Amino acid sequence: MDDAALIEAAQQLAKSLTPGDLDHTLSRITAAAVEVLPEVEYASITVKHSDGRLETVAPTHDVLWGVDAAQYELQEGPCYQAATDSAHVVSPDLAVDERFPKYAETAVAAGIRAQMGVRLFDAPKSQGALNLYSLTPGAFEDLSSLGELFRHQSAMAIEYANEIQNLQEALRTRRTIGQAVGILMERYTLTDQRAFAFLTRLSQHGNTKLRRLAEELVADVERKGEQGSGQG
Repeated sequence: MDDAALIEAAQQLAKSLTPGDLDHTLSRITAAAVEVLPEVEYASITVKHSDGRLETVAPTHDVLWGVDAAQYELQEGPCYQAATDSAHVVSPDLAVDERFPKYAETAVAAGIRAQMGVRLFDAPKSQGALNLYSLTPGAFEDLSSLGELFRHQSAMAIEYANEIQNLQEALRTRRTIGQAVGILMERYTLTDQRAFAFLTRLSQHGNTKLRRLAEELVADVERKGEQGSGQG
């Protein structure tokens, strides 16, 4: 790919990978892969969770649910390998790829002839890989700089989305703790400082996270309120 084409692809990527929450971002990454990268017909993302469980997210075609699941079950294939071991796996022709003999049968039967797996992120609790699929044998032999550009841009978008998600979670936690403090203030006629101190002691004595304790207190009050209104 020449410099002009690479610049054009970069501009297209910037437009495609619009900022948003994590679900939106992952969906835009797979959609952009199909739109921008040559020879890519389908795309999905594999997330490896801290317990070792593998999950497919944001597939661009329903056929990928079965194709990805086969890789997880067989523990074989570019998608599985990129999410669990290697950072970059390319199979230009699955039908003759001796590394994935069992998975290749499933893939070829589904019309998938070439595949590429690219590690997108390594987080403390999860890893993620972008899975690219083509119906054309010989695809992905030279994505080179464009593939690396896409990986870099996607990683930046995911990092931004995670920051937004963490911020939103922090705001939700703060709001819930504030509700719990308000409940204790009303219930025991306490100031906000004493109510917060009381909630903190309950958390320490019960060895329960403050956020979790606040959620349970708020949920209990809401549940009793619903029961009371139902009786009325």
